[in-house]
Amino acid sequence: METNDLTPAETRVREAFASGAAVDWRAADDEDSADGGAWGPERTVRARVLRSLVLDGPREDGEVAALNLAGARVTGRLDLQYATVDHPVRLRHCHFDEAPRFYGARLRELNLSESVLPGLISHAVRVEGVLRLTRARFEGMVRLAGAEITGSLYLEGTRIEAPETEGPVLQLNQAVLGADLWAPGLRAVGEIRLTGARVAGTVSLNDAVLDRPGGTALQAETLAAEADVLMRRADVRGRLELRGARIPGRLDLSHAGLANPGGTALRASSCVIGELWLREGPVVRGALNLRRTQVDVLFLQPEMVPARVQLNDLTYTSLVPHEPAGRRLPMLEKGDSYLPFTYEQLTASYRRIGDDDAARLVQLAKQRRQRRTLPWYGRLWGHLQDVAVGYGFRPLRAGGWLLSLLAVGSVAYGLHHPPPLKPAEAPDFNPVFYTLDLLLPVISFGQESAFAPEGGYQALSYVLILMGWILATTVVAGVTRTVSRQ
Repeated sequence: METNDLTPAETRVREAFASGAAVDWRAADDEDSADGGAWGPERTVRARVLRSLVLDGPREDGEVAALNLAGARVTGRLDLQYATVDHPVRLRHCHFDEAPRFYGARLRELNLSESVLPGLISHAVRVEGVLRLTRARFEGMVRLAGAEITGSLYLEGTRIEAPETEGPVLQLNQAVLGADLWAPGLRAVGEIRLTGARVAGTVSLNDAVLDRPGGTALQAETLAAEADVLMRRADVRGRLELRGARIPGRLDLSHAGLANPGGTALRASSCVIGELWLREGPVVRGALNLRRTQVDVLFLQPEMVPARVQLNDLTYTSLVPHEPAGRRLPMLEKGDSYLPFTYEQLTASYRRIGDDDAARLVQLAKQRRQRRTLPWYGRLWGHLQDVAVGYGFRPLRAGGWLLSLLAVGSVAYGLHHPPPLKPAEAPDFNPVFYTLDLLLPVISFGQESAFAPEGGYQALSYVLILMGWILATTVVAGVTRTVSRQ
């Protein structure tokens, strides 16, 4: 472009470019770039002039040429599609009339922080450094699918709203980041897509507001983050989709609000996660799906567990904080069906920290939950085992039953001795040992065979014999079950 075709503002930018000097037209540090549509020609530059500069602009010996502009109105489309730009491009606090296009471009550095743009088209862009969109405001889609950024992507405080568009408002699917995705305080109205993205550092969405009620707010299937995914105090209105994610560090949802009423609020199925933190936040509104996920440390407070959970094949090494079994068991009852594995996992976590009492309570709850799936005769036998010995996990209960029945029989037969079958050969009658003879199926004290009660006392003897067999059978079944689990 000929220099005599440039406006005074464009001439100033061209002269500053050669040495990388900054041009800042802002009237104040807190000037709102949203008002940039009304800025006059003294701070307006054409996009094609900027394109000409970064592709073939003047250079000053001994200096690093750079486009370093702030507080400008950029008219027309800045089109660098497939271009290779060896100079840093910093367009901060600017107002763009049209969405820039960096599709397939190769850039040294791109900084659009605190600018206002109608969108950004940057599929498959490669940035040899960092891409800064800090506190930028987008009124259309931000397309970074397949982007390759050797440094970090900064989106802290960025706002993205695209009410007139369909599809994700922020596309980072299949993107590759050599460092962090740093986006605390991000505000997005619509879907954010991170499907298949690879982040060598941390994904930070602390204090973010992701707003897509009734739909997917964050689509991050098969996300691979080599450090942490942080969403502390995040407000997610819609589905949080993390199926198949690989997060060796921490997935931190502390103090986060997850809400997708009538649907799934968090789906983290088939994931491999170092630590999953769900704590200090409101109850999750919507279903919690952790099926087939492997977690080393599951930090889950019972207060956050929603009415519907899916825990099929969820494995975890540690469950914190330590809570009584009565506080953990309701979570296992909220599934769609009886899942024995979930009880075994909870039992193992208690045994790992030496809380055997809690482990026994979980196993007892498992037997009671299983009983509801059995036919009527199985449920009847289960009730008998539960009442008698608590399925073997409360053996002292059998002793209580035995002492109670022994007392009843001893008193009854002590007041009314049964007549002997052979008076000349019968031993002296002892009501206590006679009752024990009736109750104990195997042991014999010679009392039962020597005396024959009549009438109601005979009926009482039948009841004692039957109760003795029931107690013995349930004790054997319970002890066998308990020993088999050691």
